[in-house]
Amino acid sequence: MTDHVSLSIEAGSIAVVSLDNPPLNVFDLAMRDGLIEAFAAVADIPDIRAMVLRAEGKHFSAGADLSEFGSAETIMEGRRIRWDRDPWGPLWDSPVPTVAALHGIAVGSGLEMAMLCDIRLASPETKVGLPETKLGMLPSAGGTQSLTRAIGPHQAVPLIATSATVDAHEALRRGVVHQVVHDVDGAALDLAQRWSGTDVAVLRAARRALRASGDLPLAAGLSLEKTLATGTR
Repeated sequence: MTDHVSLSIEAGSIAVVSLDNPPLNVFDLAMRDGLIEAFAAVADIPDIRAMVLRAEGKHFSAGADLSEFGSAETIMEGRRIRWDRDPWGPLWDSPVPTVAALHGIAVGSGLEMAMLCDIRLASPETKVGLPETKLGMLPSAGGTQSLTRAIGPHQAVPLIATSATVDAHEALRRGVVHQVVHDVDGAALDLAQRWSGTDVAVLRAARRALRASGDLPLAAGLSLEKTLATGTR
């Protein structure tokens, strides 16, 4: 990993990926490269059954390091360069279930990364939001898609269009996070531990079926569910 990302293995089967770029854990080049390396390592270790994404310091992440756009001719050109070193796709493609442990500020591409995890837990003081539109950009680290999949367009449009930031309990009410807990890191590890005791083939089949439900017509989704259920017996 880089100095801004660490990977540890807990209880022999849980990968814990930690952001560590104080004070705001912004996604600079070193952070992105470290995450790409960490997610690749998780995918390559056969004993891993679940992954926790967490952060050191006061905040989960304030999003992209906008200073990296300074050398590009336009903001969009800067974003294109960033997409060439993309950790968000590898996270979405993780072969094991993922849980994000949010605290402090979790906005912009920090929230977008959490939205690509299967479960999002938040401590009570957490603030979440996608402020990109007020900066003249789209939340394009997957935010327009992942947030809408999670909470539907009726809820996603006002959050994105107004660049609103909401607290943990409002995020829970809207469905952005799944649970608000005081010991968010401990709760995330407990959940990952429960996952690690489940048959890996069953978990992978369930995740595939659940994700496909947002894309497939009902008949095709039922057919996939039947195929996956047969294959895991």
